[in-house]
Amino acid sequence: MKIEHYDNIYFLGIGGIGMSALARWFMKKGLKVSGYDKTATALTSALEQEGMNIHYIDSVDAIPAEVKSQKDRTLVIFTPAIPKDHQEHAFLKEQAYTILKRSEVLGLLTKGYKTIGVAGTHGKTTTSSMVAHILKTAGKPMVGFLGGITTNYNSNLVMQGEITNDTLVVVEADEFDRSFLRLFPEIAIVTSADADHLDIYGDHQSVITSFQDYIKQINSGGTLIIHEAFADMLAANVNHVTKITYSMSRGRFFAGNITASSGFFEFDLHGFEKVEHVTLGVPGFHNIENAIAASVAAHQCGVSVATIKKALESFSGVKRRFEFILKGKKVIYVDDYAHHPTEIEAFLKSMKSMYPRRKVTAIFQPHLFTRTRDFAEGFSKSLSLADELLLLDIYPARELPIPGVDSDMLFKDVTSASKFRVNKGNLMEKLESLDLDVVVTIGAGDIDTFIDPIKKMLVKRYEV
Repeated sequence: MKIEHYDNIYFLGIGGIGMSALARWFMKKGLKVSGYDKTATALTSALEQEGMNIHYIDSVDAIPAEVKSQKDRTLVIFTPAIPKDHQEHAFLKEQAYTILKRSEVLGLLTKGYKTIGVAGTHGKTTTSSMVAHILKTAGKPMVGFLGGITTNYNSNLVMQGEITNDTLVVVEADEFDRSFLRLFPEIAIVTSADADHLDIYGDHQSVITSFQDYIKQINSGGTLIIHEAFADMLAANVNHVTKITYSMSRGRFFAGNITASSGFFEFDLHGFEKVEHVTLGVPGFHNIENAIAASVAAHQCGVSVATIKKALESFSGVKRRFEFILKGKKVIYVDDYAHHPTEIEAFLKSMKSMYPRRKVTAIFQPHLFTRTRDFAEGFSKSLSLADELLLLDIYPARELPIPGVDSDMLFKDVTSASKFRVNKGNLMEKLESLDLDVVVTIGAGDIDTFIDPIKKMLVKRYEV
């Protein structure tokens, strides 16, 4: 099938971060874009302002007229998060519409272009956004389908120039639902392959196998840029591509002479001979590694070291990835999307290193019953890095409750000096009763709906 055959693109779950990037792409290509989502958000509001017709009720009657009347000219794209009893999905299937998963469409769109795929259980959104920013800074013809809203461009779709055969395509290669197996990149970055999405995979070995399968799909003669800690596990016998390792301190590319000022780093990048005094525009130790991987990928695309240095300094991050919401003398507020113990540990360790003599109050919302169950011990341990914890109920997303699985199973083993179990109804009241210094919100659910209320409360209380 050819995407060019369609006039209408209809999304089921248009407000998803990956889905909305595709929606923006089709809109820019001049197609009519519409869709359904369960909840109105700032992102869906932005899409509507860009000209997309979006509704929030699962009803066949709400499907736009052009979708109903032009079946053969309509492509339906859905996210696996859509429930099985979804009325619109059932109707469109019964009527024999062409219906594809987001990952299938991404695979079709990237076919024929030099693709940079960024995979990993942690770090892929920031790393792919860095790659896109470096390429755009360099003036390369490119398009980036990203899994987050870049602060530099306020979008999850980043484009430069007209789409030609020379266009570079940057994609976040998502391991969820094995989506990345639809991609055949020329350059692949693999940041990590920890156990995650065990509701899909069952065990860690299946996760590893899936990443190994993804690596096999790199075009012959292409490049694999892989974190040194996972190189032997995932790519010991890989011979069809050039294999490049990286990490903070080991591998072919690594950082040296690291210095920090309020958590923002300067370092020397070893591997390109030696590049001195690279300044990183975002905080966090883990972002040094992300920057190294992005730099190597960009250099493989012909970007000079001087341009890479310039781009890394001007990269201002991704929404909800170590995002400073408030930075006053009396109070600091940072928000982060971390939803896996490894991510939470990296985030809180960075916060503690940035503000070693200040109290860190963390507000965490667990994401998914299965993830909470599978990594309960790791969550408790990583959350214990906070001086004070406010623990919310589990955000279910696509899942139904699992008997015996709740936030209490994490809470009981948290060793922070001060800890509280809260819900969305009493969170603000509890937070206002505490002596606050450095505040962080953590999680991948709807905890982001509290960002603005918390910010307003802190501004008023501490006269920021």
